[in-house]
Amino acid sequence: MNKKVQVQDLGFRDYKETWEYQESLFRDILDRKIRNRREGNSDATPNHFLFVEHPHVYTLGKSGDKSNLLVSEAVLREKGASFYHINRGGDITYHGPGQIVGYPILDLENFFTDIHKYLRLLEEMVIRTLAGYGLKGVRSEGETGVWLDAGTSRARKICALGVRASRWVTMHGFAFNINTDLAYFDLMIPCGIRDKSVTSLSAELGRHIPTREVKQQLLTHFSELFGAESLPVQPD
Repeated sequence: MNKKVQVQDLGFRDYKETWEYQESLFRDILDRKIRNRREGNSDATPNHFLFVEHPHVYTLGKSGDKSNLLVSEAVLREKGASFYHINRGGDITYHGPGQIVGYPILDLENFFTDIHKYLRLLEEMVIRTLAGYGLKGVRSEGETGVWLDAGTSRARKICALGVRASRWVTMHGFAFNINTDLAYFDLMIPCGIRDKSVTSLSAELGRHIPTREVKQQLLTHFSELFGAESLPVQPD
């Protein structure tokens, strides 16, 4: 079991280009697993964790409802945003400047084989990171992601999750609002959930937050929760 995780910070990068890169890493792990089983080998499979910040983009999961996008794709183009149907779970979400997007591309057989546990640990990673800033992040029953004041009239989402998995290999991941322009969320019904708002770390704390320090906290908690050895962040 290989618990080393290769971490890359891709910086500011187009969504489609990053998606294709994710797919190449995902396919490489799958191919190795298939080859191991076919040939009776036990070659270690790699694990990856990508950090990235995207230009304005809206993505719709395979089970999502496009009516949750409240404007036309022409309007999105006018606002400098793109739109993609993608192969993760979940509904519609937004990525943009000031948001930390994380894509763990893991062979879960190196850690555990439980997708529910995987999602809960990603949420816990964010919850522990928020605690370091004095905020109480929580789960909302039946709604994947991390919230503040869940179960109240002030419930607001700060981190969305949506993943794909095949043969215990994961891709896609989480979107954590740090210094995000929240006005872009007004163009959709976030994750298809009506009557609940979104927030960001900077909005809650009233100041700009250096994203590098948040990434380091996320990695620290990820390593603790997954029992992983996270290799140093490598810039692209």
